[in-house]
Amino acid sequence: MSSPTLAHSLPSTRGQLNGVLFVALFAAAVTSIASLPAIAGLGLSPLIVGIVAGAVYGNALRDGMPESWAAGVNFSARKLLRIAVAFFGLRVSLQEIAQVGVAGLVESAVIVVSTLAIGTWVGMKLLKLDRDTAILTAAGSAICGAAAVLAFESTLQSKPHKSAMAVGSVVLFGTLSMFLYPVLFRAGWLHLDTLGAGLFFGGTIHEVAQVVGAASNVSPEATHIATIVKMTRVMLLVPVLLVLGVWLNRAARGTAQHAGHNGARKLAVPWFALGFLALVIVNSLRMLPETATHAVNTLDTFALTMAMTALGIETRVSQIRQAGPRALTAGFLIYLWLVGGGLAITWGVERLFG
Repeated sequence: MSSPTLAHSLPSTRGQLNGVLFVALFAAAVTSIASLPAIAGLGLSPLIVGIVAGAVYGNALRDGMPESWAAGVNFSARKLLRIAVAFFGLRVSLQEIAQVGVAGLVESAVIVVSTLAIGTWVGMKLLKLDRDTAILTAAGSAICGAAAVLAFESTLQSKPHKSAMAVGSVVLFGTLSMFLYPVLFRAGWLHLDTLGAGLFFGGTIHEVAQVVGAASNVSPEATHIATIVKMTRVMLLVPVLLVLGVWLNRAARGTAQHAGHNGARKLAVPWFALGFLALVIVNSLRMLPETATHAVNTLDTFALTMAMTALGIETRVSQIRQAGPRALTAGFLIYLWLVGGGLAITWGVERLFG
């Protein structure tokens, strides 16, 4: 005779597995939709299509999903995403970063740090957004779009709708950049050569796919430089997350002392960031065959799509509506900084290292 605990856990486990399977099937459909020429031509990755489709389902058809599946959806939006972000490191190598030299590294570091600082300040102080929404919006703009939002969401342990707002900003302004930047470059308004275009595109556009889409309208050389600079920004995800973990620990400790408690929050060191760094080293040392790396990257993209789809399913429009236009305004002001400030930084870097 089975124990009550075991009898209770079996249906729970089955429901979670069904929820994960449901998200996987949903993500497979999303991947097919994203591969359509009309969608791919807009530079919309499966990750972006996933969160939109998931949000539509979560708000319009969620009642049709059994409650027991919710645990599987939550698993995909939390634990699976951490694993997927770690394996994102196989897309970056130290050799590629070295190809653009000090100029690309300086460009990436200055833009990431300044955008995070300015974006968080604008969100919290100027527009009175909550801390998590402000940081997530700044991170998505500063580092690597939706993947950065996912990584920061996991470290901050924030609500799904806050991540959805940040991803919405990435979609809107990243897509705008993909079409606007090539037009500005060809009109001669940016005053940049091929190196400068690569630095500027890779340093300021949100998503990797958007960077490639925009730079491919300039030249193959600009596309190569822009992609490497973009991946250098992705690489900076690790130190930024570690710093965020230390900051969160200090903030929690200060709050505890103010409330008269002795306990302090455990240091929030994101293990998936360390995994990301380890896999960058693995990729740099060519420890895996190229075919294996490609296969893992394909699976990782699918896992990230599952995480974004699950995040969309957990998002409620009513929660996003509470933030009003302030979240979108924050994304817009950060975007203005990326265009204007990013262009000034690119000119400065070219003068120093060009």
